[in-house]
Amino acid sequence: MPVDCQVATRGRCGSRGGGQRARGLGWAPFLERARREEKRAEGRRRCGGPASPGGSLSSGQRGRPGTVAAARMAACAEAPELVYLVTGGCGFLGEHVVRMLLEQEPRLRELRVFDLRLSPWLEELKTGPVQVTAIQGDVTQAHEVAAAVSGAHVVIHTAGVVDVFGRVSPETIYKVNVQGTQNVIEACVQMGTRFLVHTSSMEVVGPNIKGQPFHRGDEDTPYEAVHKHPYPQSKAQAERLVLEANGREVRGGLTLVTCALRPTGIYGEGHQIMRDFYRQGLRLGGRLFRAVPASVEHGRVYVGNVAWMHVLVARELEQRAALMGGQVYFCYDQSPYKSYEDFNMEFLGPCGLRLVGTRPLLPHWLLVLLTALNTLLQWLLRPLVLYAPLLNPYTLAMANTTFTVSTNKAQRHFGYKPLFSWEVSRARTILWLQGKEGSAQ
Repeated sequence: MPVDCQVATRGRCGSRGGGQRARGLGWAPFLERARREEKRAEGRRRCGGPASPGGSLSSGQRGRPGTVAAARMAACAEAPELVYLVTGGCGFLGEHVVRMLLEQEPRLRELRVFDLRLSPWLEELKTGPVQVTAIQGDVTQAHEVAAAVSGAHVVIHTAGVVDVFGRVSPETIYKVNVQGTQNVIEACVQMGTRFLVHTSSMEVVGPNIKGQPFHRGDEDTPYEAVHKHPYPQSKAQAERLVLEANGREVRGGLTLVTCALRPTGIYGEGHQIMRDFYRQGLRLGGRLFRAVPASVEHGRVYVGNVAWMHVLVARELEQRAALMGGQVYFCYDQSPYKSYEDFNMEFLGPCGLRLVGTRPLLPHWLLVLLTALNTLLQWLLRPLVLYAPLLNPYTLAMANTTFTVSTNKAQRHFGYKPLFSWEVSRARTILWLQGKEGSAQ
C-alpha cells in the first residue's frame, strides 16, 4: 500500500543508517553553493538571527528613524555567538536542520547534535569553522537531556519516533514522543534556555479516522481531530506540552518562548519510504499498482524547506516573541497537491517506474478487509516475529482522505518563503534516488 505518512524513524532520537543517507546527500553543486554563500554573506551583513539576552533594541532606539540599522550593526559586533542544540540531529529531518544551520546561521558558534545513534557523517562537519559537538544520548533520560541543553541559547527538538506501521510499541512511542518532549521542556527551564522550536506534525490535526477531508485549510480551520493510533496521539500530546510551556519562567528569571511546526508529508533526500517504494517497484518489474483514487489530494513539503523554516523560526523567536510564542505553523512550499501515489511518481517515474491503472486495482471494501487481516496477523505473530505491513486501518484512512494546506501564516509572522522551488526540490530528490539506488544495486 503506497502510503507515505511522513518519516519512518527507527529508534528513539533518529533513524538507523544515517551515515549512509548522508553520503547520498552530498554537497550542493557549485552554482548552488555559490548562491548559498552569497545569501550567507548577505545574512552576515544584515546580522540576522536571534539576539542573545540583553541584545534587543531599546524602545528609544526602535522609535528613532535611522537608528535601527546602526544599533543592529553595533549589536552585531558585540553580541556573543550562539549555541544551538538539535535533538534527533541524525534523523531524516534532523540532518537537514543541522546542515541548514551550518549554511544559514552566521552567528553560530557551536552546534550540538544530540541523538541516540550518532552517524559517521558528523565527522565531516567537524572540520568547518563552527564547533560541531556530537552527543550520544536518549531523550527519555532527563539527566542526559539536561546536560546537553546546559549553555544552549536555542533548542530545536526534532527527536521522536515516527511510526504508523506498528514497528514500535505504543509504550515506546509515548515514552519518546511525550515524555521525551517533557524532558526537553524541563531542561530548558532548569538551564535557563529561553527558545524552543518543536517539530510537530500535520497528523496532530489529521487526516482523521472518519475520512473527513481537510481541503486547503490553515492553522485556524475547524477540524475534528479524531485519532486512535499511538503516533498521532503522542504528537498531539507533545505539541500541547510545548505550547503550554510558553511563558514559563526559566532559570535566571526570563521566560520560555516556544512554538511548534507541523510539516505535511515530508519528502526529499534520505526519505526511507520513498526508497522502499522504489525497491518494491523494481521487484514488481518496474510497476506499481494504484490503490488510492487520484482525486484524493495530499499536501507534501520538501525536507529542505522544512529545515529552512526551523532555522528561520529559531532566528526570529526573540525579536518576535510576543507574536510567535505559543503558536503553531504548518510547513508548506510550492509542491503540488496530488494523491500519494501520483506525487511519488513525480520522482519514481524518471527512475523508470510506472503506475498501473487510472483507478484503484482493488475495491475499497477489499482493502478494508485486508487491513483487518493484517491487523489480526500482526497481533498473532507479535510474540514470534515483527510483522509491520504498509497497509493497516490507519494508513488506509490516511491515504484515502484529502488533507491539503493553504496558509501564509509563516510568511506573515516571520517572513518565511520557501528556499527551494518545486523544480529544484523535485530535481534534487530524483538525483538522490537515482544515485542512492544505483549505488545499492
